[in-house]
Amino acid sequence: MTHRCTPPSSACLNATTTINSHHPDIVVFANIHAQGSSAREQAVSLYLAVRDQVRYDPYRIDLSEHGMTASTVLAQGFGWCVSKAVLLAAVARAAGIPARLGFADVKNHLSTEKLRQTMQTDVFVWHGYTELWIDGAWRKATPAFNIELCDKFGLLPLEFDGVHDSLYHAFDRAGRQHMEYVNERGVFEDLPLDQIRTVFAEVYPAMNTGNPIAGDFAADAAREAGRA
Repeated sequence: MTHRCTPPSSACLNATTTINSHHPDIVVFANIHAQGSSAREQAVSLYLAVRDQVRYDPYRIDLSEHGMTASTVLAQGFGWCVSKAVLLAAVARAAGIPARLGFADVKNHLSTEKLRQTMQTDVFVWHGYTELWIDGAWRKATPAFNIELCDKFGLLPLEFDGVHDSLYHAFDRAGRQHMEYVNERGVFEDLPLDQIRTVFAEVYPAMNTGNPIAGDFAADAAREAGRA
């Protein structure tokens, strides 16, 4: 695994097909939301904007190249952990902050029944987050769960201060198990989409990515958490 203090390569500032930091909408978003006088302040501002302005929706996972592209996620206003991590990487690069993608497998103790039936497991493979180069080190940022979803599901919102890593909490507000990291898959300068597709097909044979799961994830989450 790349050391957290190893300086970024030029690729961590370059646009790619999916991390399309040169797209006009991405540039505008970065210009509006990269608030502050330092890279740290700007990164925190971008993190909060991606976390809360793009809602988390794992019922609509689209593993097509178009569906995983940052500008697509921004335009549609929803995404899941990987696509939101791609978006954060893109807007960070557009703001001049080196960024890359990190991945791990996590055990999700607080899913919905519909999602568990579709996935046939409580392990989310290739969970995605973003690593941002701030003040001489890589900082992990996880912008997946928007604040409204956290309130509905009884989750502790993930904060990011640009100094400490922002990773899933082990427990929710009520003390129930939430997330457990079970396997690290490493960091990547671009989205390893082919690898993700291959593993998803193996682990989730009943999931037809690109076709949404019927229903409203936030509503199901709130109901099952007793907060509807």
